[in-house]
Amino acid sequence: MLIDKEVVHPGMPKKIENAKIALIDAALEIEKTETDARINITSPEQMTAFLEQEEKMLKEMVEKIAKSGCTVLFCQKGIDDVAQHYLAKKGILSARRVKKSDMEKLARATGGRIVTTLEDLSAKDLGYAGLVEERKIAGEQMIFVEKCREPKSVTILVRGGTQHVVDEAERAIVDAIGAVTSAVEEGKYVTGGGSIEIELASSLRKHAVEVGGREQLAIQAFAESLEIIPRVLAESCGMDAIDTLVELRAKHEKGQKTLGINIYEAKLADMRALNVIEPMKVKKQAIQSASEVTEMILRIDDIIAAKGKTPSPAGGAGEKGGSESSGELD
Repeated sequence: MLIDKEVVHPGMPKKIENAKIALIDAALEIEKTETDARINITSPEQMTAFLEQEEKMLKEMVEKIAKSGCTVLFCQKGIDDVAQHYLAKKGILSARRVKKSDMEKLARATGGRIVTTLEDLSAKDLGYAGLVEERKIAGEQMIFVEKCREPKSVTILVRGGTQHVVDEAERAIVDAIGAVTSAVEEGKYVTGGGSIEIELASSLRKHAVEVGGREQLAIQAFAESLEIIPRVLAESCGMDAIDTLVELRAKHEKGQKTLGINIYEAKLADMRALNVIEPMKVKKQAIQSASEVTEMILRIDDIIAAKGKTPSPAGGAGEKGGSESSGELD
């Protein structure tokens, strides 16, 4: 996990190994009363006693945290300057005003429990991480929480020269995670590099012969559209598209079903051996979506083609012609 916060006190350690992490949703500050209250101090001794009492309360808060065995503290709310001082003396690395969403992710990553009052904090509520360290990234201090036992939440740090580059990288990562998720959920994959499209096209052509009639033409057209994928791959890496398609078809007919285009070396290769694979669910969705878009375009085209001429208005040229004919008869 990466937390976009810095260690609150310069005297605190910047690196903790085998960290025991406390997640607290409570302020380490002297809270103000909900009702309006007024304290009258009439002597320096009373002022000193008042400040000492505040300091004692903050010190007791830190003692409770330290007693639990905590070495790293993430606080969702504020940490008083005096409390920061005592935490630093105890050697507890601390961060304050951590976002609620980050606190929940830390709980899933470290196995800790978010506590709302210090009275509830105990050793069993602490999470674990092999390393907690503050590092400088692009001029900003951030806290890294690493080597968790069974993390259910992780952070991916995406950086780039411009916001556009970052957005594109983020989109690619989201797509990649979605593809992996689909593969894990369905448990099936197909080989890439245009190999699956060539194999599908070959099977469709065989099926078209069996169907016959006008439907045969539609099936053959569908097969040709699938071969656009290997055609574009071949053109992109400088190969002759026609020769490549002919060679792919021939070798697939001979049983080399996983043969596709290696764009890095501009030649045909076994995609399974190169680990060029795609989730079957993603491939099916892509073909289905393309088919639906094509059907929609064809329907619109039929509507435009079927649009007839607008009928002539009543009392138009027909009536005029009738009057002239009537005149000639007279």
